[in-house]
Amino acid sequence: GHYISVDTSYEGEKAVLSSPELHSEEWSCVRLIYQIATTSEASPDPARLNLYLRQEGESFDRLLWSAKEPSDSWLIASLDLMNSTKKYKIVLEGEMGQDKSASIAVFEIKITPGYCIECDFEENHLCGFVNRWNPNVNWFVGGGNIRNSQSVLPKDHTLNSELGHYMYVDSVYVKHFQEVAQLISPKTMAPMSGCLSFYYQLKQESSIVFTVYLRDTSGFYEEIWKTDSALSADWVLAEVDFDAPYPMEVIFEVAFNSAKGGYVALDDISFSPVYCSNQTGMRTPFNPAEAGCNFEEGLCNFYQDHKDGPGWSRVKVKRNVYRAGDHTTGFGYYLLANTKFTSQPGYIGRLYGPTLPGNLQFCLRFYYALYGFFKMSGTLAVYIFEENHVVQEKIWSVLDSPKGVWTQAEIAFKKPMPCKVVFVSWCKSFWDCGLVALDDVSLSLGSCQAADLLLPNPGECTFEKDECMFTQKKRGRGSWHRRRGPTPTSYTGPKGDHTTGVGYYMYIEASNMVYGQRAYLVSRSLRGTSGKQCLTFFYHMYGAGTGLLSVYLKKEGDEEEIPLWRRTGEQSISWLRGLIEYESDRNYQIIFEAIRGVSMRSDTAIDDILFQAGPCLEVEEIQFSSGYPDSLNEIEY
Repeated sequence: GHYISVDTSYEGEKAVLSSPELHSEEWSCVRLIYQIATTSEASPDPARLNLYLRQEGESFDRLLWSAKEPSDSWLIASLDLMNSTKKYKIVLEGEMGQDKSASIAVFEIKITPGYCIECDFEENHLCGFVNRWNPNVNWFVGGGNIRNSQSVLPKDHTLNSELGHYMYVDSVYVKHFQEVAQLISPKTMAPMSGCLSFYYQLKQESSIVFTVYLRDTSGFYEEIWKTDSALSADWVLAEVDFDAPYPMEVIFEVAFNSAKGGYVALDDISFSPVYCSNQTGMRTPFNPAEAGCNFEEGLCNFYQDHKDGPGWSRVKVKRNVYRAGDHTTGFGYYLLANTKFTSQPGYIGRLYGPTLPGNLQFCLRFYYALYGFFKMSGTLAVYIFEENHVVQEKIWSVLDSPKGVWTQAEIAFKKPMPCKVVFVSWCKSFWDCGLVALDDVSLSLGSCQAADLLLPNPGECTFEKDECMFTQKKRGRGSWHRRRGPTPTSYTGPKGDHTTGVGYYMYIEASNMVYGQRAYLVSRSLRGTSGKQCLTFFYHMYGAGTGLLSVYLKKEGDEEEIPLWRRTGEQSISWLRGLIEYESDRNYQIIFEAIRGVSMRSDTAIDDILFQAGPCLEVEEIQFSSGYPDSLNEIEY
């Protein structure tokens, strides 16, 4: 047969293969049979194969899958495509990297309706299911009219004939007590919940244990089904409720007690997005968004226990140059504990989150900022409160000294019982107290690392690793620099970035530039679409001599740039959110231009740029403005 491979004579370039326009209203599965071969040992910049989804109306391709592991045989990747009404294309990209001896080949790509964990075992790729090899007991393919002693069953379930195929485990070669054979499904790549069903036959002379597990990316096993019947001479249907809110593998495991144990056969694994039994049909999947809050509209589903007194206050700071605002927009609401009303010694403030279901892996993220004089360790802690045991377990507490910078905290946890997250602010003596601020609490399913494995939002740039889709357009000495921590000049520039408080941002160093000098940060060419697009970013303009920050749209083929947004002069000591709605049906570029102001104190910075399809959900009051408002340093309670 034929395969398609990447020409290696273009080092460091990318080869792109695009599908025709596809459209599937129902859930489908992309199966890719591929190989990456290399003769060299580990290369610092290896060859990679990437698969993107290019959706109608989006300026960016979404990376669904990426592989760089070399192998000496063909491998199979299975990717779930959720049902969508939009037309799309599948784009394959081969990146050669710096490895001169590498080659990338694709043998087959197939898009079939249905879920990737479904299989009838009639095709030789076995839908990406793999047997975990064991010297003595293994899953084998049976059927296909192979007349041998191994093919213990007369007919498969799919075709109900001797030509059909199924998977089976035989105890003939068992040497040790309790040896197990495992058949492992492809990993689920999209959240799914419903009913998993399969057919099995079990013939035993001594006890066989046939179990189905779910295994998450951290290797945790959860048993979801076990055989109860002793014997089944015919195919039996098994059904089990199945929840995979984050990537999981389904593992079919058979354990024998002796060589005369008999066999287990398996066929026709299928999935339906409706739970098996009607009693559980009322279960609604947990929505993690309900357990987060940015405090702009209120406390969301959080609440306080009033016997503690008014612990946390929801406050807002107007834009000013002395006192930092919230993390969400720079001029919105956040929570403040130990305010001037409550900072008496021995005071405690507890903020309870909504009830979370048990037995799920969670990742909690939030931003905190400390203002005070001394080391404030222990002034903010996070507890997990299990409702039925009234047990509180401390899972995090603050250690750093007050910097007055919004810093991100990230905590992974999993509890067997339903629980709540509790934020506790505690003040032992007046001198320890200071102020503790909290904002932008979010909860996601899966471990915190898994979130990093899933590839970042395609239209997002946080500058943590590099400059993403942006490049410098050098003109003279004016240039943007990537930096972490405070800028070198005092009384200007940010103290830390907006993404985590300890990461990177882009800024202009005014002391290397002259008054009126410009620095340009230009995006690569972005795909034009019909309909509105929304650009969100954060900017920092603090310093008495601050100049201008402008954003332009440049359409392909046009000479002039269209101004979209501008700020002049000092704005705030906080990171402020900018929102721009624009449209372009031609390919286009977005340009950030900073102009140095009258003095060295004009370090302008930007961070956390996000492109989204569709109109902006909120509207920014002013697109073009100068200076900051007169009412400085007022706190509203």
